[in-house]
Amino acid sequence: MSMNLLRSALIALSQNKPLRSFAEQSRMGQKMSGRFIAGMRVSDALRVAETLNREGIPVSLDSLGENVSTEEEARRAADIYHQLLDEIQQRGLQANVSAKLTQMGMNISPGIARQITSELVDHAAATDNFLRVDMEGSELTQATIDMTREIHAMPNHAGRIGTVLQSYLYRCEEDVNLLLADRIRIRLCKGAYKEPPTLAFPDKVDVDANYLKLTKILLTSGVYHGLATHDEAIIREIRKFVEQEGIDKRSFEFQMLYGVRRDLQTSLAKQGYGMRVYVPFGTEWYPYFMRRLAERPANVLFIAKNLLK
Repeated sequence: MSMNLLRSALIALSQNKPLRSFAEQSRMGQKMSGRFIAGMRVSDALRVAETLNREGIPVSLDSLGENVSTEEEARRAADIYHQLLDEIQQRGLQANVSAKLTQMGMNISPGIARQITSELVDHAAATDNFLRVDMEGSELTQATIDMTREIHAMPNHAGRIGTVLQSYLYRCEEDVNLLLADRIRIRLCKGAYKEPPTLAFPDKVDVDANYLKLTKILLTSGVYHGLATHDEAIIREIRKFVEQEGIDKRSFEFQMLYGVRRDLQTSLAKQGYGMRVYVPFGTEWYPYFMRRLAERPANVLFIAKNLLK
């Protein structure tokens, strides 16, 4: 099976409800997910955050979940984030939080999502923290950018909310410039959803070239951004550019996923670069887990080997 076919199959499986239900409830599923998921509970995520902080690595905590169907579910999801913001402050952790708009009720009503998310940003501002609005599929790109800008413009919210842009989308450069005009913090990633060639570069070489082009715009913008990549060739290019331009290593951060390239995370942190690890947790881990496998199908083999041990 070709890599592209395998990726497409894994993304399709990420949306399979019966398989998701079985995986999330089975012991074997939870064991498999342990490679990329910090655990099922808030306490698990906080323990991982403390461990990474001791190594000099800040984190972004993500309570997994998306596409809630009632306002009550959305408010329950937000309560976990309110708890995280309080715990981060009380424990003196180097941590912020990441959330999806569909988890905050976007599919029920944009008004509900706006209210719930802006209440979280109020809390983030009160606890000297920051909320990252995660990006979802392309059908939500515009709405996510619009809502981030709207909430960022509210009193006391400047610098307390940012979002994610995906370099595989043709529109990404335009979105970078729009958010930079508002001085909104961006996490730049390549993108992990299945998008048609009408909307996204189909070839990795073009996605990578766009990623590097946009990275250079971000690094010289004077705004603190996150560069989310595990690609060593891209990281080498970024480091070269930072050195050539005399950019402060702490004026931006590399971002990597929990469980992926720990060696690289530690090495960059030791070299004095900003380095943050994205730490997901919670019982609704299956879609996230399958998208991680689709991004790097070699992980399928790695997990299979571990299960057989």
